[in-house]
Amino acid sequence: MGPSASSGGQAIVVSSKDLTFALNGHDISYRFHVDPDSGDLISTHFGGRVDEDGPGLARSFGVWSPKDHSRRREFPDLGRGDFRVPAVHIRHASGYTVSRFRYQSHSVSSGKPSLEGLPCTFGTDGQVETLAVRLHDEASGVSAELSYSVFAEHDAIARSVKVTNGGDKSVTVEKLASMSFDLPAAADDEGYHLVGLHGEWGRERQPVRSKIRPGVQGFASTQGASSHWQNPFFALCSGDATETHGDAWGVALVYSGSHQSEIELGPRGSVRANIGMNPLQLSWPLEPGQSLSSPECIAVYSGSGLGDMSRKLHRLVRNNLMRSNFAREPRPVLLNPWEGITFNFDDKALYEIAEQTAQLGIKLFVIDDGWFGDKHLRVDDHAGLGDWVPNPKRFPDGMGTFARNIRCRHGLQLGLWIEPEMVNKQSELFEAHPDWVLEVGSQTTTPIRHQFVLDLGRSEVQLYLIDAISTLLKSAPIRYVKWDFNRPVIEAPSPASYHKYMLGLYRVLSTLLHERHLDVLWEGCASGGGRFDLGMLHYFPQIWTSDNTDALDRVLIQMGTSLAYPACSMGAHVSRSPNEVTHREASLTFRAHVAMMGGSFGVELDPRKLSGEERETLPGLIKLGEKVNPIVVQGDMYRLALPEKSNFPAVLFLSVDGRQGVLFLFQIRLVMMSDRPPIRLQGLDPQARYAFDDGREFSGRTLMNAGIVPGVKTDLTSEMIILTKL
Repeated sequence: MGPSASSGGQAIVVSSKDLTFALNGHDISYRFHVDPDSGDLISTHFGGRVDEDGPGLARSFGVWSPKDHSRRREFPDLGRGDFRVPAVHIRHASGYTVSRFRYQSHSVSSGKPSLEGLPCTFGTDGQVETLAVRLHDEASGVSAELSYSVFAEHDAIARSVKVTNGGDKSVTVEKLASMSFDLPAAADDEGYHLVGLHGEWGRERQPVRSKIRPGVQGFASTQGASSHWQNPFFALCSGDATETHGDAWGVALVYSGSHQSEIELGPRGSVRANIGMNPLQLSWPLEPGQSLSSPECIAVYSGSGLGDMSRKLHRLVRNNLMRSNFAREPRPVLLNPWEGITFNFDDKALYEIAEQTAQLGIKLFVIDDGWFGDKHLRVDDHAGLGDWVPNPKRFPDGMGTFARNIRCRHGLQLGLWIEPEMVNKQSELFEAHPDWVLEVGSQTTTPIRHQFVLDLGRSEVQLYLIDAISTLLKSAPIRYVKWDFNRPVIEAPSPASYHKYMLGLYRVLSTLLHERHLDVLWEGCASGGGRFDLGMLHYFPQIWTSDNTDALDRVLIQMGTSLAYPACSMGAHVSRSPNEVTHREASLTFRAHVAMMGGSFGVELDPRKLSGEERETLPGLIKLGEKVNPIVVQGDMYRLALPEKSNFPAVLFLSVDGRQGVLFLFQIRLVMMSDRPPIRLQGLDPQARYAFDDGREFSGRTLMNAGIVPGVKTDLTSEMIILTKL
């Protein structure tokens, strides 16, 4: 039996009479059917729960263009009269790019199959049901299988496509979108809005909302990574949508490489949206018998605004995408002294820092860049990348001895920073294998940050990394690893090299993180948030959200990130004041409260340089962070007031059972002679009473309708309230 979408039926219902497919969640329906004339898959509904196709679904017609050119199609191609953006574009052996995929067969199964070589969602027979629809292009022999997995509890659909060359000649897949869907014309002049997450290094994932205009708009990455600039997520919403009101569709790609999203408002008012690998960096050859699978895409729908859309996506990610043993577990508070010491340390200095770290009540001590290299010592960023062995001058007794000493003396676990996908020319690895660098023939290969990208599309490179990192982790009791990626992928020998690279990386991550070292807490990083995506979250339970640790900027970055990604996935640390990047000053409490909103709460400074007041205050804040961390990691997040719209941003986290919550209230700047607005809570039981940690009690109805006035008083101040349901 498949998952029940409601008390009235299954998640997937197929009418064999007219080949209509209904994919149902608790509050969502996704419906399409096979056109009897063309064999095309025609969409009829993607939105709130319905029981059948609605009335008035008339066939479109063409005058200048062919008949039915504007119909809502599930797998649109290019070259047969549908002039909107296609989901698939295949160049056949004779050079033409016209395909005519017709329905062939379908099947429904309980559970969720994996995607070979790619990260994807998972679930038991009781959680998910999967529909596979097979299409065939008779002229070329190429077939396409569209897979739809329905997670009814989360109102979510996971979609992927597998193209197989069943002909006798080679073809080239130029474009293959993971998901494409059409929405009908909007009901009013406000139309649909597009929300994306855009930015740069140090200001990642800033929400940008705009009305969808006629024509094609969208965004893409060509960096060989999801990138700081454009995140592989977008939301479509009704023009009147807010955090708590309106239609909202959230679409996220489970992929970490170059990607593309396209949204087109057609001349008759309908909207087509698709997302997938960037076709500029694909051009994938398929010999007879070979297949190409697209990355998976996750789509959720809410009729109750962008906040509910986010929470549905968060729950799916936490429960059915993140495979780490730590995904839903509280995280140890860590200290990484990199910002305070950079490359300037030896084992004596680290022992001093470790001692003071333990005195603060911290449990995990992380050594960042500079600990490795034997022949080529890593004393700056010019050498050592690729040689993952401890620097004998900095660790004369070995890394294992250092780890055991800080454990025995101070009760600290050890963590290390690594950047396995890169190599310096000054390294033993490069000296032995200069051909392992990703490069284009005789052209000059461009260094960035004095480093080069290893060609992870090669199996020998994959095996080297697996063995080198496994040997390191076996050599010492290392409990945490930060995996960094500090430059884009450029100068690849072919467009297909970009996807080959990602498949190679995923093989390495799957082997290390899911098979060999499950007891290690892994954190992803790419110069901060340059690879913050669902592909990485399948392997890493947390990602370093941004290299910018300025608390004010982090309010915007973390709340923007939460549009798509759960708080449990965000690394957030308290750093020094004035901030190293922005030189802005902020109180220790404000900095700590912002960092507590991340699943991995930590400290990013040299504890030897703390002021007396900081040394006195920080231990209490660390204990508080440990107390609220389970709620942040496991609970639901409510964005009560947005930093881009309010001087008083506010966030509420509620435990899954609704019995505990933690409320964060912020003031950006003091405005003279101005009242503070009440912040209305969400998600509470209106009939219940809630106790604050200061002894006050209120009903859920009061807190949600009257709200609470923040007690913040000056620039960059904050208040945190723990509430308990009585």
